[in-house]
Amino acid sequence: MRSNFFLSFALFLTLTTPIKAQNVDALVERGQELFNSDVGCKICHAETGEGLVGPSLLFGPSPVDIFDQLESNPVMGVIVSEMDPSDEDLAAISMYIRTLAGMELEADLPERWLTDLEAVKSSQAEGPVFAKTARDLQVEAIETFASVQDTWTRRSKEGSVLSHYQSQVLQTFDPGEAKFEPQPGKTYFYENVGTASTPAVLGDDYVLPEKNQIVVGDAETHEVVASYALPKNLRATVHTTMTSPDGRYAYIIGARADGVADSDMAGLARLEASATLLKADAVTLQPVSQIDIGGRIHHGQIFKDYMLLDMFGRAPNGLALMLLDPNTDEIIGGVKDVDLGGFVYTVWSDKDYEYIYALMEPAGYAPGRGTGMAAAYDMYGGKLLAMRPYWVAKINPETWEVEAEFPIPGYRPNWLIVDAAKEYFYVINTMGNAAKMNLETGEVLWTNGTGIGPYGGSLNADETELWVANKGEAAGFMGRTLTVLNTETGYPQETLYGAYKVDHVLLSPNGKEMWATSNAEGRIYVYDVNTKELLSKIDMPGNGDVHGLAWVHYDENGESRTVRDQGNFHNGVNPMTGNALAAP
Repeated sequence: MRSNFFLSFALFLTLTTPIKAQNVDALVERGQELFNSDVGCKICHAETGEGLVGPSLLFGPSPVDIFDQLESNPVMGVIVSEMDPSDEDLAAISMYIRTLAGMELEADLPERWLTDLEAVKSSQAEGPVFAKTARDLQVEAIETFASVQDTWTRRSKEGSVLSHYQSQVLQTFDPGEAKFEPQPGKTYFYENVGTASTPAVLGDDYVLPEKNQIVVGDAETHEVVASYALPKNLRATVHTTMTSPDGRYAYIIGARADGVADSDMAGLARLEASATLLKADAVTLQPVSQIDIGGRIHHGQIFKDYMLLDMFGRAPNGLALMLLDPNTDEIIGGVKDVDLGGFVYTVWSDKDYEYIYALMEPAGYAPGRGTGMAAAYDMYGGKLLAMRPYWVAKINPETWEVEAEFPIPGYRPNWLIVDAAKEYFYVINTMGNAAKMNLETGEVLWTNGTGIGPYGGSLNADETELWVANKGEAAGFMGRTLTVLNTETGYPQETLYGAYKVDHVLLSPNGKEMWATSNAEGRIYVYDVNTKELLSKIDMPGNGDVHGLAWVHYDENGESRTVRDQGNFHNGVNPMTGNALAAP
């Protein structure tokens, strides 16, 4: 991107004649090149100047207008750092914009503009000096992300952070009869459905379901083909959907082992309590076992031949994250919060399962695991002006050592995506921003705003776009938009409307669709990646709240394999490496 600076500089050298004597056509040509460069005005305002995420420019802004935005608008920071436009560059851009607006190109305009710009800069340089209090100076010392990076101190302990917890099968069940007959060559999506949608957005006559459900549908037609409502006594608060690597089992949260119902507990106290894991047959959709894993599952995904889980509540001596063997139902290893120096919120991996990346929260904003959410509530509500840093712990699963820690620009990271080349990762923060960072060094390539309370995210197949679900997390809003960011610049490209409390957004195995789940409406919205058109709304039975997604493919011999879950693509399928799953 620095090439744009050199382009600007080269243009400046070729136009050394005083601007008042320059040919108007040369100025317009120069402005056109700058306007349409890789970090130019077209990114936010369109090639026509009519506006995209930025407003229309067809009123003909002067260099003073542009300079004011460069000085005061943080979104313009990349223009300053990458293009570094001179006063003459600003005049050229203004002249070109006038051609887009069909406005008159007066030959003496550039000279008048530069005189005005010089006066503005002179006035700015002579601005008043204001006294700073001791508090002001304290804030200045910590308010930049660079200050966090410069003073970062390792949180996790040195050496292995491996811990164990003995899982226990509490009861087993008859799996029952098949609810559907999988067809060779077809792909099916799985969705776990809870009992906590938002009646206000579903109609006055809507009644919440009383039972959790496992739902399966046709990934090609976007139709639900089967579902099963679990016994009410097994109900708990749903937060993820996952299937085993071989696609034979689906997993959903189960009731607490002590029999206390989630409905009898409030808010963060409910999520702090341990629960169980239900393992279900992926064809009958009925449980085959209930397992005590020492925690309340938050997110889950495939990791090699295992399941990588992170926990909401933890039992005494329970783990924050773990690897579960789906063949034996045993935990092969995991990590406790205390050994990482903070509380684990979610965990992620790369396409080769080389590392586990744990998104970490500082302790102390609320008792135990609720610290991050309580801090976010207080930050949105204005009770906090700043928070202690959040970070990523990079864990080697072979040695169980933390090999690196990367502080995150922003507050309460909740989602992480590693690119196919394993050069960068993208992290999404509850407090309203996303960032692109170097996977080896933690260097921040860019950071930019999203919609309110963002949660899940996904890259498109060619990794030029980062789709972000603006859920309204911790802000008290039922967000209903998706923001599409340019992965090279971080600039928003489009804002799409969707379901209320849109939670997770995932690229489908064919690489052509983005699927977004709604906690409030109990629906899945399916978008065309290229056209951004809404293709389908898939209603879940009873419109119970939905969390996560998994896709299972059956080959020509009828053998199943999971090809996508909320963590990554699996079993030889990955549109980002050119291995999309073709429709039959």
